[in-house]
This record gives sequence, C-alpha cells and structure tokens, in this order.
Amino acid sequence: MIQILLVDDHPSVGEGTKSMIEQENDMKATVVTSSMEALAVLKSQSFDVLMFDLNMPVINGLELTRRVTAINPDTPILIYTGYDISSHFNILVEARVSGFISKTASREQLIIAIRCALRGEAVVPISLLHQLRRNDARIAASGDEESIEGISIDEREQAILREVARGKGNREIADILLISQRTVEYNLTRIFGKLNVRSRAEAIVEAKRLGLIPNENFI
Repeated sequence: MIQILLVDDHPSVGEGTKSMIEQENDMKATVVTSSMEALAVLKSQSFDVLMFDLNMPVINGLELTRRVTAINPDTPILIYTGYDISSHFNILVEARVSGFISKTASREQLIIAIRCALRGEAVVPISLLHQLRRNDARIAASGDEESIEGISIDEREQAILREVARGKGNREIADILLISQRTVEYNLTRIFGKLNVRSRAEAIVEAKRLGLIPNENFI
C-alpha cells in the first residue's frame, strides 16, 4: 500500500483530496492540518510520498520541506497549492521538491503526479518549466589588474536584492520570499560584504552597475 501524508491547513480540502486519492486501490492518505502535526507524525511513521500546502501559518510548506529533507532527503515531496508559485519556483526547486500539483487539478492529474514522484520523475507545469535556470550568476568585477576578482551572487541573494531595489523592508521581503526575517538580514550582510558596500542604497547602486538587477526594479 502506498502511504501518503497530506499537510493542508484547510480540513475540507484535505479530506476532499484524501477521498480522491483513496479511490486508488493501492493508495492510502493521512491528513494533518499543520506543519507541527506533520513533523510529529513523521517521527513515528514513514510515508512513500509527502504532499505539502505552500501557504500555511507558523511553518509554511517551503520551510517544512527544508526541515523534512534535512532529516530524510529520499522521500519525495509534492507542493500542493492553490496559489501562484512562480515567484517561489526556483527556491522550491532548490529545496528539492519533487513536483507541483494545483488544487484545481483533476483526480487523474493528482494520481499521475503522485505515481511520477514514486518513480523519481517530476511533474512541472510548462509555465514553470520555462523558469528553470542556473542558480548562480557570476559577475566579473574589474579593477586594476592585480585586484580583479569574481563576485558570486546566488539566487536567493538576487531575489533579496530585487526586493530591496523595490523599496521593500526586511519583513516584507521575508513574507514575499517565504523565508524568515533573520535569513533576510543574514543574506543582506553577505551581500554587503560581497559588494563591498555599507548600506542598502550603496548595494542598489553597485548591483545596478554590475547588472545584478534590471533597471525596472529601481524605485
């Protein structure tokens, strides 16, 4: 029997999805309504596939994915959401999710996504597939010949820089990128160090000079 754990803070959605899944003779779904419940259940029970809603209170689906993969990287995780995830897609891929399912998907699409995850295959909507790209942008910063160095800005740092350029504060950036405010602050410190600047305004100017963020992102 294929054991599936579904985490969704809307009980009616969870039970409806469970009903669709269990129409398959070889599948059984367990539903919990919070990430904390999920972490507790995973301590005592193993599952073949995990399905996480993305937008949940306290611990969202992205953070839950990170915590679970840190403990058990082999269990496939599907993001099951009714929200547009395009702005979070690359971060979710980096977190090692195995696929994405819309809550508006048909039962057939739902079952296909689960069986693909079990086979080690990923189901990714075409609109999101086009966003796949390298996570690192390496920019050569020129100076005199003896001090030429490379600046490596990873995708999360680029995303934070874009939001800083749009005038967002740390809490707003954390909410937009589904990360903690402490993570935003930590990454800003790293960015300042890499760009050799001391303020957000200087970081924006230097990022513009290096082409790390497009001009339309500037306030």
